[in-house]
Amino acid sequence: MTMAEAITQRLPAPSCELGEGPHYDHATATAWWFDILGCKLLEHRFASGITEIHDLPRMGSVVAKIDAGHQLLAMDDGLYLRKMAGGAVTLLHPLEADNLSTRSNDGRVHPSGRLWIGTMGRKAEKDAGAIYWFDGREVRRLFSGITVPNSICFSSDGRTGHFADTEQRRVWRVELDPSTGLPVGEPEVFLTASDLPLGGGFDGSVTDRNGVLWNAAWNSGSVTGFAPDGSVVQTFEVPAAQSTCPAFVGENLDRMLITTARQGYTDEQRKADPGAGFTYVIDGGFTGTEDVPFKLED
Repeated sequence: MTMAEAITQRLPAPSCELGEGPHYDHATATAWWFDILGCKLLEHRFASGITEIHDLPRMGSVVAKIDAGHQLLAMDDGLYLRKMAGGAVTLLHPLEADNLSTRSNDGRVHPSGRLWIGTMGRKAEKDAGAIYWFDGREVRRLFSGITVPNSICFSSDGRTGHFADTEQRRVWRVELDPSTGLPVGEPEVFLTASDLPLGGGFDGSVTDRNGVLWNAAWNSGSVTGFAPDGSVVQTFEVPAAQSTCPAFVGENLDRMLITTARQGYTDEQRKADPGAGFTYVIDGGFTGTEDVPFKLED
């Protein structure tokens, strides 16, 4: 399949300043994502085509299902329980709450039901971020000295984890304990800037059933699939330069939702990139996996 053969549709949802963190609830055919800078959580129901916008008390970046009535949210100062009926949020555990210069960023639930969550400087200060592990009771720091943590995703068997530093333009992979999602080895470089077919930087990623890592490249308006050996499987263009994060959607998980951003644009740049900030779905015949619910320990 070539890029020209893929059909890309724009969802009926408002443009985001910084669209990020898409999650798909397969049971209800509902996609969720954030406008981080706008402090919004967006909900799109594919059956009706309706998008609802939920105000948040602070910046959020990761949403995960817990059960039919509750979600886990990562926000700028902690990890929260959200009641879907009414949207009330309750703090489960602080996350760098004593450091007002950082916020949450990219994250994903491991097949064990535990969360990996990254933090970064609010102004992308160098090496200010880190990646943490959370099981509902305890937060552990896994990796430090990261400027913009991204591309957190896992193999379907839970034995391999990936993460990126967008500023360094690198993706690492690390061996994990599949029962906990905790590292059992040291990270090794998996991808570097030269591997990006259209340039840009590594932003959010997700892995499919075949172990292909699909990465949305910041500042290149594209999403590329990388096989486990690092070779390029396919690249799809997105009609917005600042593509940010993918998620598999659809009954067969064969479509891909892509969030985008218009962060930092001047008026002239916004005119030159009119698709920026909108959310898209690519009909690319993917072999996606279902998002894993977060396992909230009692």
